[in-house]
Amino acid sequence: MTTFVIASLTFREAARRKILLAALLMGIVFLAIYGFGFHFVITEMERSSSGPGLLERNEITNFLLMAGLYAVNFLTVIMAVLTSVDTLSGEIASGTIHTLVSKPVRRWEIVLGKWAGFTGMMTLYLLLMAGGVTALVYLISGYTAPNALRGLGLMWLNAILLLGVSFLGGAMLSTLANGVMVFGLFGIAFVGGWIEQIGAFIPNQTAINIGILSSLIMPTEALWKRAVFEMQSPIVQALGFSPFASSSVPSPFMVGYACLYGILALALAIRQFTKRDL
Repeated sequence: MTTFVIASLTFREAARRKILLAALLMGIVFLAIYGFGFHFVITEMERSSSGPGLLERNEITNFLLMAGLYAVNFLTVIMAVLTSVDTLSGEIASGTIHTLVSKPVRRWEIVLGKWAGFTGMMTLYLLLMAGGVTALVYLISGYTAPNALRGLGLMWLNAILLLGVSFLGGAMLSTLANGVMVFGLFGIAFVGGWIEQIGAFIPNQTAINIGILSSLIMPTEALWKRAVFEMQSPIVQALGFSPFASSSVPSPFMVGYACLYGILALALAIRQFTKRDL
C-alpha cells in the first residue's frame, strides 16, 4: 500500500513541476508534424499517375513508420533519463528525502514506489507517442505494422530498463555523475549497434562481436533492433538490411538478458539506497 502512495506522490510531483504538461504539449506537436508530413507523402504517391503499386506503397509506409518510431524511441530514452536522474540523488543532496525516511516507511518501499510512479509516466508517454504514430499511419494509409504490439512492448521494456539503471546511479552517485553514467552507457550501446550493423553488411565478424559486447554492457540498442525486426516488413527481413536494424538480429535470449539486467539494476538500487548513509 505504501508503495502505491509513493508512486502517486511521484506522479503528482511530476505534474506540479510541469513535466507531464511539457511532455503532453511537445508530444502533440511532434505527432502533428509527423502526421502532416506523412499525409502529404502518401497523398503525393497516390496522386502520381506512375505511383508505386500496393507492395511498394506498403514498403514505403513501413519505412516511414519505422522512422517515426525511431524518433519516438530516442525521445522516450531522453524522457526516461531526464525525469528520473535526480529522483534519489537530488533528494538526498537537498535533504528532502529525510521527510520520507523519518516516517514509518521502509526504504525499499520508497525506491519501489518512485520507480512505479516513473514507470506509469513512461507508459503513458509511450502510449501517446508510439501509439500516436502507429494510429496516424493506420488512419492515413490503413497500414498496420507486423507484430506491432510486440514491437511496442520491446520499446516499453527499453524505457523501463533505463529507469532501473538511472535509479541505480541515483542511489550511488550525484545527479550530474548519474546523468553522465546513464547517457554514457546508452552512447556505448548506440555506437556499438551501428558498428554491428555495418559489420553485418560488410560482413565483418569482429565488428559484429564489438556490437554484441556493447549490447552486453548495455542492452538498450539490442531491444530497439529486436523491436524493429518484429515490426519491419517481410521483404526487409528477407533482405536482411534496414537503416534502423541489421541482419544481426538480437535473439530472444538477449531480450531475456535485458529483462534480467533491468531487474538486477533495480534490486541493486534498492540495496544501495537501504545501506546508504543519508
